[in-house]
Amino acid sequence: MAEITEKKPGKVVLRELQDKIAQDVWDAKNRGEKIGWCASNFPQEIPTAMDIKVAYPENMGAAVGAKGGGQRMCEEAEALGYSNDLCSYARINMSYAKYNECAEIQIPRPDFLLCCNNICGCMMKWYENLAVELDIPLLMIDIPHLTEKTCDADRIKYIRAQFDDCIDKLEKITGKKMDLNKLHEVMEVSQRSSRAWLRAISCMGAQPSPFSGFDVFNTMAVATVGRGTKEAAEAFEYLADEYEEAIKNGTSTFKGEEKYRILFEGIACWANLRATYKTLQSRGINLTSTIYGPAFSFLYSNLDELMAAYSYVPNSYCFEKEVQLRVDDAKAKHVDGAIIHINRSCKRWSGNSYELERQLREQAGIPTMTFDGDQSDPMIFSEAQYTTRVEALVEIMEANKQKKAEAAK
Repeated sequence: MAEITEKKPGKVVLRELQDKIAQDVWDAKNRGEKIGWCASNFPQEIPTAMDIKVAYPENMGAAVGAKGGGQRMCEEAEALGYSNDLCSYARINMSYAKYNECAEIQIPRPDFLLCCNNICGCMMKWYENLAVELDIPLLMIDIPHLTEKTCDADRIKYIRAQFDDCIDKLEKITGKKMDLNKLHEVMEVSQRSSRAWLRAISCMGAQPSPFSGFDVFNTMAVATVGRGTKEAAEAFEYLADEYEEAIKNGTSTFKGEEKYRILFEGIACWANLRATYKTLQSRGINLTSTIYGPAFSFLYSNLDELMAAYSYVPNSYCFEKEVQLRVDDAKAKHVDGAIIHINRSCKRWSGNSYELERQLREQAGIPTMTFDGDQSDPMIFSEAQYTTRVEALVEIMEANKQKKAEAAK
C-alpha cells in the first residue's frame, strides 16, 4: 500500500482508503455492475468475497451529520411524511432515496439491499420501505437477540441457513458466484483487520493515552466498509504501530494535559462532534473507553464462529454481557467517570442506557452523567445542558482524585 510508506498519519491513510472504497462503488456502478446498499452490521464477508460493491447509508448519514447537512435532510424526510422520531440516519437516507441529491456526500443508486436486524427494529422497517420505494429486492438476515452470553448451536444453524440463502440470491441478482476459497481468504483478512483495529484502540489504556479518544470516531469507518480487504488490514496495522510508537515517545494527539479519563457510551453526535469534543478537551478530559468503535471488529476462526460473531454486537447481545463489557473496559482503560449519550435516534440502545448507567456506576465505582443528543440531527443536542453536566462530572471526578491522593498519603 503505497500511501503507508509515505509516513502519513494513520488517520490520513484511513481517510484516503475510505475515499477509495467509496469510489470503487461508483466505478462498479458505472461499469454496469449491480451494486447494493448495506446495513453496517451485515456480514461483510459475503459481498467482499463475491467482489460485489456496496455502499453504507449509515456511514453516509454520519458524514452528512458531521458536514452540517443533517437538519436539512431530516426536514426533507419529515416533509415527505416520515416522523421526526425516526432514526436520523433513516431520515437522511429516505430523503436521498427520494431526491437523489445531497451536497455533502453521495452514494450510487442501489440495485438491491442487504439488511441485518442485529442493530435494531427500525433498520428492518427502514430497508423494507426502501425496497418498496426503489422497487428493488431486499435480502434480510435475521439475527435472534441473545438471551445468554454465548450463541448456541441452534442459533448458529438458523443464521447459517440464511447466510447460504443470501449467497444464492446474490448470485442470481448479480451474476457473480461465491468462491469458498475466496470466502476463507476474506475471513482471514477480516480477522487481521479486526485484531489490528482492537490493538490500536487498546492503546487508550496507556496513561496518558497516545491519542484523543475522538480519533476513534474519525478512523472507524473503514472497519465497517472495508474490513475484509488487505488494504484495510495494512492501514489498521499502520495505525496501531503509530499509536504504540507514540506511547514509547510519550506523545499524544490529545491537546493539553490529560487530567481526567472517561468512558463515552453510545454513538457519537456527528452533527455536534466539535462541541462535544471541545467541551471535554478544554477541561482536560480525554475519552479513553468506548464500546462503539470496537463493535466493528468481529473475531472468529471458522464459519460457525462467524455466524455467532454477528450476534455479539451492541443491541443484539444479552444485557448482562453488555454491562460486563463496559465495566471491564472502564477498569482496563483507567477511567474516572462515564458520559452516556441518550440518543433520540437509537431507541434500542438508549432504552437500556439508564439501567446500564446505574450498573456501570455501581460495578466500576465511577461517577456518571447523561446528556440528550442525536447521531445526525443537531436539533436534539443542547450545548448548555451538555456543558453544565460535564462541569458537574468534573467536580465529582476531582473530589474523587483528592480523596485517593489523601488515602495514598
